[in-house]
Amino acid sequence: MIKINCDLCGKVEESLARALIEGVELDVCQACSRFGKMVAPARRPSPKEQHMQLRRREEPKHEKIEMMVENYAEIIKKKRESSGLSQTEFANKINEKDSIVHKIETGSFVPQLSLARKIEKFLGVKIVEEHTETHEESRHKKEEGFTLGDFIKTRK
Repeated sequence: MIKINCDLCGKVEESLARALIEGVELDVCQACSRFGKMVAPARRPSPKEQHMQLRRREEPKHEKIEMMVENYAEIIKKKRESSGLSQTEFANKINEKDSIVHKIETGSFVPQLSLARKIEKFLGVKIVEEHTETHEESRHKKEEGFTLGDFIKTRK
């Protein structure tokens, strides 16, 4: 028999009921069903659906992150100087304030990705790197955790 957690109190039961509580349909145990209006018996996932849920959890999630290279300030300054442009001229060419260019070149300001892309395109340098991070869910899930019931004050 499949055991399911009550959405409200977290109690593990074999049979739950679907109840409308505060405008939300939840699968709740018999004790928690008194807080709302009974709608129907809780729908149990089929064995195939359970298997698919387990497979989805096991697959690691990949996330692509764009970040500035560590020495972006050096790269920009060297390329600008080798192009024979002053900070003011460079700022005018990329349509930014010269104070921003100065702060970027000293490393006291990290430009947004849109500005970094503009600088990359104008100077022909690479200052934005793409990193891929892999996130895996923990294999050991806590049986006990916070449920909606933890946040609701009940009268006894």
